[in-house]
Amino acid sequence: MKYRNMGGTGVKVSEISLGSWLTYGGYVEQENAMKSIQTAYGLGINFFDTANVYERGKAEVLMGKALKAFPRESYVLATKVFNAMGDGPNDRGLSRKHIMEQCEASLKRLEADYIDLYYCHRYDPNTPLQETLRALDDLVRQGKVLYVGVSEWTASQMAEAHAIADRYLLDRIIVNQPVYNMFNRYIEKEVIPYGERGGMGQVVFSPLAQGLLTGKYSAADAIPEDSRAAKLEGMRKHVTEEKVAKVKQLAKIASELDITVGQLALSWILRQPNVSSALVGASRPQQVEENAKASGVELGGDVLEQIEQILA
Repeated sequence: MKYRNMGGTGVKVSEISLGSWLTYGGYVEQENAMKSIQTAYGLGINFFDTANVYERGKAEVLMGKALKAFPRESYVLATKVFNAMGDGPNDRGLSRKHIMEQCEASLKRLEADYIDLYYCHRYDPNTPLQETLRALDDLVRQGKVLYVGVSEWTASQMAEAHAIADRYLLDRIIVNQPVYNMFNRYIEKEVIPYGERGGMGQVVFSPLAQGLLTGKYSAADAIPEDSRAAKLEGMRKHVTEEKVAKVKQLAKIASELDITVGQLALSWILRQPNVSSALVGASRPQQVEENAKASGVELGGDVLEQIEQILA
């Protein structure tokens, strides 16, 4: 396993990280979820991601339980705040009240004394940005949070946050977590360039397009029973004949390199130096083992050109 700096910090995180969105605490049974986390750790993955909203806290509980077996200093743990955790008007967003309350709740569920990386899960237009940043800075000063990140913020939103933090000497956001894969490349236009200028790394989610880039779909209407698309209705719309055809072409390139199409897709993402880590999900330990092998795979210029022609 190779490691990269987490944004502009000195912390090293594994190029492949393990997340719990749509899986742990949900449709993946607890035994497989626990084994996947343990397998990841054994393979050198030291970066684990969850969120308070995933299965309303159940994913955090499972993640905390699994990681209890390992020394706390040996891994980097991330969770998030923003989405609704109740039905009240203050049970969501990035107000000081919600951030402080949810940080305490996450720490209890994770059975942890601190969170390495605390994300603002989305941008909150209803809360002054200075209020949000001040609350996060206080958590850092209290030692409950070590670093602060955001997820799916625009380049201009991150720039505004940095300007406010610099003006008031508040802790700076150092990581953004956007969606990024061969079929969704919007961050290449503004987000990655800003990350390079502003010292922010990208920890990308859905690098395999929620399983589509693993090659498991032979046709848009042939959905395997054990796939995410079979279990999650919203995923099916992403499985189109055009994308399936492109994956088959990509699989030929992967075969020539003696790797899987999933490993090709992950190594393609890691070609970006601004990417700190590619965040994968796994419902079985074998998937973690396969994805971890993408770390360290370097794609030559001719291969990247072939890929670009297919994606175009």
